[in-house]
Amino acid sequence: MKKIIIAPSILAADFTKLHREMDMINKSRAKWVHIDVMDGAFVPNITFGAKVIKTIRGLTDKILDVHMMVEKPERFFEDFKKAGADIITVHLEASPNLHRSLQRIKDLGMKAGVAINPHSNVLLLEDILEITDLILIMSVNPGFGGQTFIDRTYDKLKILKKLIDNQNLNPFIEVDGGVKLENAVKLYNAGANVLVSGSAVFKSENPIDYIDKMLNLDT
Repeated sequence: MKKIIIAPSILAADFTKLHREMDMINKSRAKWVHIDVMDGAFVPNITFGAKVIKTIRGLTDKILDVHMMVEKPERFFEDFKKAGADIITVHLEASPNLHRSLQRIKDLGMKAGVAINPHSNVLLLEDILEITDLILIMSVNPGFGGQTFIDRTYDKLKILKKLIDNQNLNPFIEVDGGVKLENAVKLYNAGANVLVSGSAVFKSENPIDYIDKMLNLDT
């Protein structure tokens, strides 16, 4: 199993002090920066787009993990590539031509991910696992940070892990929503290897130390 990767969610950062927040991430052992793009249509919130991704790209060499909670996400793939995205994850529920979207992301030179909402069955992913670099299990309903973790996530991770093992594949398995030290080890044991953490990291007294503690769970 892959080692744990911590991906602080920039949605929880203080954008009036973005340089400081990114400096913290750069000094930490987090390898990815998670960027939530919301359009106000697929989810009831609006965040940011290519311009902010480009700004963050200028502040870090970390992997930019872009999570698109957007209808018709394929409209923005090229713009996000130019802005500096390394990974683009689209939602199963927002992508009627999911295979085509994943292939387009890969053709542009980025890693391609699929996210599923809490109500979606992970078995729906079986036919596209082979071309997927990352699977994102939403452990809260998408749209806002700071929500309560949904316990059903553990069972979904175990089912997903079996599907992946049956096909002899090794994509990243990411969890987003309500992730913190108290549930991180259980998520890792259930199969997750990328933990997105927003409020728990940025609101902790020492974010760098908090990230270190999360990374020590698999040692």
